[in-house]
Amino acid sequence: MAPQLTLQAPLELPPSEVPQYLNRLWSESLKDSSGAATFTLVVWEPSWLQQQLIRTGRIDGPISGLLSNELLEAARQAAAELGLPASTAPTAPQLAWTLGQQTGSHSAEDLRGQFVDRAISAHQPRRLITLAPTLEAGKGLETLVAAYCPLPEERGINADACGDVVVLRGGMGAMQQGLTMLQELIPADLPCWVWWNGSLDESPDLLQALAVPPRRLVVDSSIGEPRRCLDLLVQRIEQGQAVNDLNWLRLRTWRESLAMVFDPPSRQSALDQVVQLDIDVEGQHPVKGLLLAAWIADRLGWHLLNSYWIDEANADGRGIGAEFQRNDGQSVQFRLMPVPVGMSKLHPGALVGLRLICAPPDRSPLCVILCSESGGCMRLEAGGVASMELAEEVVPLPNESEEMEMARLLGGGHDSTNPLLASAAALAAKLLPS
Repeated sequence: MAPQLTLQAPLELPPSEVPQYLNRLWSESLKDSSGAATFTLVVWEPSWLQQQLIRTGRIDGPISGLLSNELLEAARQAAAELGLPASTAPTAPQLAWTLGQQTGSHSAEDLRGQFVDRAISAHQPRRLITLAPTLEAGKGLETLVAAYCPLPEERGINADACGDVVVLRGGMGAMQQGLTMLQELIPADLPCWVWWNGSLDESPDLLQALAVPPRRLVVDSSIGEPRRCLDLLVQRIEQGQAVNDLNWLRLRTWRESLAMVFDPPSRQSALDQVVQLDIDVEGQHPVKGLLLAAWIADRLGWHLLNSYWIDEANADGRGIGAEFQRNDGQSVQFRLMPVPVGMSKLHPGALVGLRLICAPPDRSPLCVILCSESGGCMRLEAGGVASMELAEEVVPLPNESEEMEMARLLGGGHDSTNPLLASAAALAAKLLPS
């Protein structure tokens, strides 16, 4: 949690008084400051997992919205005790839903939205609005307001770096009720980011109302039903909205590692001779693997001919197969398979490994294997690769919080969708069989 200077304790107000109070705050209490001329950040922060772990007595409060090590350990233990597959990620909606079927009535103080994370506060948001739905569906709307400034030793004594924090808390009905008031709180003259920090399956009407263009939308395509995740990405991108996907950002080290393997001039020509692409993922969420495959296919100019489900006996779910055609008319076979894991990564559908087989006509075949850990390479090393030139790398995986990933986006501006994501999302949606 980042230290910051709060000019006042969070004040609970009736929702109808919030807009007028904020106007008075900046015209009277903070009359010497116009506030940071930066951006508004609206965050959907349901934190269902943390709320359910607290309610069932598995962890203590407060409810912060942050994924601490204690929370992740408790989530993995709960998944095992509840009989969920070992590949179930701690952030998978299935885990929070299963916990919701258990008894428990523990409660804790709810502090969501009342602090500005260090990585985000460094970019001096003018207004941070957090929507914090509660497990109690009928809970009425509560609104809290506070002003804050970065600590002087971090930013210097500069009143124009200050901003304010607004929290809307209550049941799902209350969230809908607060929409009209919330729209009044988003200044029209500043950029606005909407961070949907939850499943893309939930509250589609609320997402639609919050993330209207030209607001910039940030989602995580690893959280939600795969078809819904990919279709939403494609739809928003086609509409011309600036869309960022945290799941896509996590592919950065995989894309960089693959590019580095083919950096030597002796290997560059092999990229035109790929005949097979295999990707292994954790569990039954294929979106991240499909985005990586789509990026490779798009960069190499392959054309998708067909895709289909692979119904092999597999306790971790069905695989996906596809056939591409290279520019020279030759075929490329693609397989994405869910594989068992000892301990799941943080997000659903994390990559376990990638194998790319190239068959240049003038030399022995080249097999490139990337894996998230050395043990994950073993499965991909099977299947006759001993007769090939082997290039194998373990991909360094960043251990960054969602807040750090979000801060990177805020720092980069990104008032349009990354063209690589736009191309990959459209192809990944076609790769996922109907």
